[in-house]
Amino acid sequence: MIKTDVLIIGAGPVGLFVVQQLGLIGLKAEVVDNLNKIGGQCIELYPDKPIYDIPAVPECTGESLTKNLSEQIEPFKTNFHLNERVQEISKEKNNWKIVTSKDKIFISPNIIIAGGVGSFEPRKFSIKEAEKFENNGVYYSVKDKNYFKNKKICIFGGGDSALDWAIELSKFAEVILVHRRNEFRGAGHSAEIARKLEKEGKLKIKTPFQINSIEGSDKINAITIKNENGKIEKIATDCLLGFFGLIMKLGPIVEWGINLEKKHIPVNTENFQTNKEGIFAIGDICTYPGKLKLILSGFHEGALAARACFKLARPNEKYKFEFTTTSKSMHERLGVKDK
Repeated sequence: MIKTDVLIIGAGPVGLFVVQQLGLIGLKAEVVDNLNKIGGQCIELYPDKPIYDIPAVPECTGESLTKNLSEQIEPFKTNFHLNERVQEISKEKNNWKIVTSKDKIFISPNIIIAGGVGSFEPRKFSIKEAEKFENNGVYYSVKDKNYFKNKKICIFGGGDSALDWAIELSKFAEVILVHRRNEFRGAGHSAEIARKLEKEGKLKIKTPFQINSIEGSDKINAITIKNENGKIEKIATDCLLGFFGLIMKLGPIVEWGINLEKKHIPVNTENFQTNKEGIFAIGDICTYPGKLKLILSGFHEGALAARACFKLARPNEKYKFEFTTTSKSMHERLGVKDK
């Protein structure tokens, strides 16, 4: 059992920023995320694409934004519980009992839902054999690109992720990019690079083809692909990478008794609390009149929710608003010396 001041659901930019806001006022947070890494939608959908609307940051990528937010919360030594999903919540006196998909139990007076538009799950290969080899030859993300060094890889998909990883992995692996259409839907520049690599013999492209079968017992030996005319080709390969996009689901949230409005959570804009005391929603998952789905809006929402959490986590203490420029207690929590 893990006791904490606040349990945060979601490790995207807004979830990371609210960790900092909580830490500044002396509250401890634990973070649960269904993905295998922090960064949320920014990392999963556009890690290398430019973002232009972060205050005082003219341009950044999802990856660099996540890196900077991670550095910002380093002083607070926050625990992240990745590849894990909150399954159940129940009220116990003044606290919430939270149970995850790995049977971890958290006790906290506050829950902040910063889950974007819900939990992300990859769209998977449609053939049954793929399930047998999942995480043993069939993958839907790249955790460590060095794992694929000198391997024969078939990458399926026509979006940015498929193109970007085909380009990157072709530097040190034998890569075949397979897409069900002749045209790629990813960035035109990436598609041009892929076609250039194909002409140079550094990357093979097979279109319009889809996966037909996987061959192998303990490991993958080969696959067959099939086009719309019924033509079948056999390809020797060590592993498959599927980039078919993500399915966004609210998941167990729908069973928690929280009011929903078109798959979003209505909140009180004074503190971003839901209809349940001690449960807050911030970021893309919350809704209210005038809501803008911007990262900077989520930062504002998180700042207010964090202060509301203080009242429930420290009921016998009076919250005192302070500025980071002058607050000695905040400087101590950040590990910086007063100047």
